[in-house]
Amino acid sequence: MRVFVTGASGWIGSALVPELIGAGHQVIGLARSDASAAALTAAGAEVRRGSLDDLDVLRDAAAASDGVIHLAFKHDIAFSGDFPGAVAADRRAVELFGEVLAGSDRPLVIASGLLGLAPGQVATERTEPSPELAEAAGGRHGVAQQVVALAERGVRSSVVRLAPTVHGEGDRGFIAELAGVARAKGVSGYVGDGASRWPAVHVSDAARLFRLAVERAPAGSVLHGAAEEGVAIRAVAEVIGRQLDVPVVSVAAEDAGGHFGWLGVFLGVDSPASNALTRELLDWQPTGPGLLDDLDKGHYTADPAA
Repeated sequence: MRVFVTGASGWIGSALVPELIGAGHQVIGLARSDASAAALTAAGAEVRRGSLDDLDVLRDAAAASDGVIHLAFKHDIAFSGDFPGAVAADRRAVELFGEVLAGSDRPLVIASGLLGLAPGQVATERTEPSPELAEAAGGRHGVAQQVVALAERGVRSSVVRLAPTVHGEGDRGFIAELAGVARAKGVSGYVGDGASRWPAVHVSDAARLFRLAVERAPAGSVLHGAAEEGVAIRAVAEVIGRQLDVPVVSVAAEDAGGHFGWLGVFLGVDSPASNALTRELLDWQPTGPGLLDDLDKGHYTADPAA
């Protein structure tokens, strides 16, 4: 297959491109910068220069492909105050891909999220986000629902709901931020009793799941990119504390924002998730290390100045 990948030089994309090429596929990767283009070329991918705002580029690349994997999201503006703008750009891209692929039975796979999907319960692939969550997520879950609905228009659409931590060496997401806070504060913290659970998946396993999805996920599939159902945040804090040799402490929920910054609103969310249906549907068998084992390797606690 010729697969067009947005976000191809990002964290998951950098693992997905060699995964696809290794399975015999051709990859066309979207690149915003010279550095991204060079990385994709070195990995063996064909490069299309542009961003999510370049709709003509997206349209032409999708039309020339056998399938699309959409990983890109405007995280830069999302985390600087314009989350609605980032979601709007995401929605435009998905609607365009739907138009291009309609009636073709070609695949469209997008990345979505698991955090907060069913607080306090084990979310399954059949769990629908509540209206409150959809509103709190600024419309991202609505975009995912649009993609699922494209199955009715002859698109082999699927949504991969990713664990909040897609971990591995080089990860700069939630867990890296948590380790950074611990280094700066001199204590490794968790919220309340630390019993909140997050699903987790190694980046290599996430990449394999996206590859399996574009190859054979049935139209309208919802998949869970979570190798571990739920890792207690206190256990994460304990490994970080041991690695940094700092005390492990509880932070009251009302003080979480002041201590953890933007991360504080997420750390107390209990959000375990099952992957049973995904494993059965695609024979996806995660093989990467678990989150705590990965933390013990020191990826997240090494001195960034060293």
